[in-house]
Amino acid sequence: MINNYQTWTYLILFLIIFSETGFVVTPFLPGDSLLFAAGALIAKGDTGLNIFLLAALLIIAAVLGNTLNYFLGSAFGKKVFKPENRILKLEYYQKTQDFFGKHGAKAVIFSRFLPIFRTVAPFVAGVGHMPLAAYTFYNVVGGLAWISSFLMLGFFFGNIPVIKQNFTLVIIGIIVVSLLPAFYAAVKPKKS
Repeated sequence: MINNYQTWTYLILFLIIFSETGFVVTPFLPGDSLLFAAGALIAKGDTGLNIFLLAALLIIAAVLGNTLNYFLGSAFGKKVFKPENRILKLEYYQKTQDFFGKHGAKAVIFSRFLPIFRTVAPFVAGVGHMPLAAYTFYNVVGGLAWISSFLMLGFFFGNIPVIKQNFTLVIIGIIVVSLLPAFYAAVKPKKS
């Protein structure tokens, strides 16, 4: 992608991160692995991309995406929770509000590091009417931490010979490890 699109890569990566965090229906887009790979490729030095410019743009994309998702949840969330709805029951709406009242800050920050959750959490925060000022603060903190950590991990560790030689396996490993919490959350209720 970098070879074919050069500086357009900034826009393409911006749109991927914005879409993954901005629309509750796009949790399948790459996040962690994409950031790690971008950092590693930039570290090679032949891409023409600037790690600091990319980090700034992607932090903006992540914050704007989550903000849009929050407003979508705030605007449409309550409408999907209905007494006759088998999946999104009205009682879940109240539980969501209670949860974000107690644990909203942690949920917004830590969800950044968990695929699927990072796409759903801002929507649910909007549904739960987490105060916008508090949400915005934790959104920025989470976006900054997520983008910076994965880009820099790729930048500093992506060119270590063993990682370079097994780059595909490392990316698959990042995907698997980042999906484990979601898998555990899905399987745990079935066991009990």
